[in-house]
Amino acid sequence: DDEDDAGSEGASRAPATVATKGLATPLAANRAQGSQLIDGSTEALETKLAELRGHPVVVNQWGSWCPPCRAEFPFFAESADAHAAEVAFLGVDIQDDRGPAEEFLEDFPVPYPSIYDPDADAVFSIGWTQVSPTTWFIDEEGEIVHQRPGAYANRDQLEEDIRGFLLGG
Repeated sequence: DDEDDAGSEGASRAPATVATKGLATPLAANRAQGSQLIDGSTEALETKLAELRGHPVVVNQWGSWCPPCRAEFPFFAESADAHAAEVAFLGVDIQDDRGPAEEFLEDFPVPYPSIYDPDADAVFSIGWTQVSPTTWFIDEEGEIVHQRPGAYANRDQLEEDIRGFLLGG
C-alpha cells in the first residue's frame, strides 16, 4: 500500500512507455519510477543504492536552477535507455523547491527516479565537491569508482565514462 501511495503523485509525470520487460528486477523497479522524486535525502539514496547492489549505477546530481544540468540531462535519458539492461541510473535533485523540480522533470523526463535532496545532505554523503552537476559511477559492489564534477558537453563523453568505469572498456 505504501508503494502505491508514494508513487501515485509522480506516476503521471513518468514517460509514457518505460520498457521494463526482460530486465532484472532491481533495474525494472528503478525504471518503473521514471521521473519521480523520492523523498528522504541521504536515507533514500542509501536505500536505492542498496536495492541496486549487484548492478553498476550512474548517479547524476542536478537542480532545476542549474543551466549546465539542463544542457546535459537529455544525454542521461538517452544513455539510461541505451543501457537499460546493464546499468541503473539515479538522479539527485539538490537545493531545489519541489515545484520547480517537478516542472523540470516534466520538461526533461527520464526513465529513472531522482532523490529529492533539498539540503544536499545525500550528495555530501558521497563526497560532493559543490560543483553542479556532478556524476558518480558506482560499481556492482556499491563502490564509487569515479566522480566527475561538471557537465558533460555531449553524450559521447558520458558514454565513454560509462564504458570505461562501469562496463570494462
